[in-house]
Amino acid sequence: MISTMRNRFLAAFVTFHMVLFVTSPAMAAMIPSAGSPQASSQEIQKDVDTIQQALENKLVQEKLKAYGLTSDEVASKISSMTPGQIHMLATASDDVLAGGDGFGALIAVLIIVILIIIILKLMNKQILIKMSSLDDPGRADLPALG
Repeated sequence: MISTMRNRFLAAFVTFHMVLFVTSPAMAAMIPSAGSPQASSQEIQKDVDTIQQALENKLVQEKLKAYGLTSDEVASKISSMTPGQIHMLATASDDVLAGGDGFGALIAVLIIVILIIIILKLMNKQILIKMSSLDDPGRADLPALG
């Protein structure tokens, strides 16, 4: 009895710990000095390259076409932007480039399902999948449909 309660408590503790205390990976970087308010041409070019890389994304291209914008119109808009606007767009483009195709979410769901199965096995629980009587074609006592 105590062993069963201990196993259940341990399984519940591990489950709640995994769900409540999961953290995302930490990111760290150097902070640029605030001494020069004007952005250098290298920084602007780096931001423009980031924007161009994001514009090459298939999803972004489809959205721009849906809004009725051509690549020439987008290029002319980018060239007429101020350095602050270019930097803000490059920062937003980094977020677009960081997003994936959902593969990470699929892996996370699979890991959660596997953890649930392991916890149930540790608690000596069985996982049963039963077919309903309509889905079982081998049952002779049911009349045939059709």
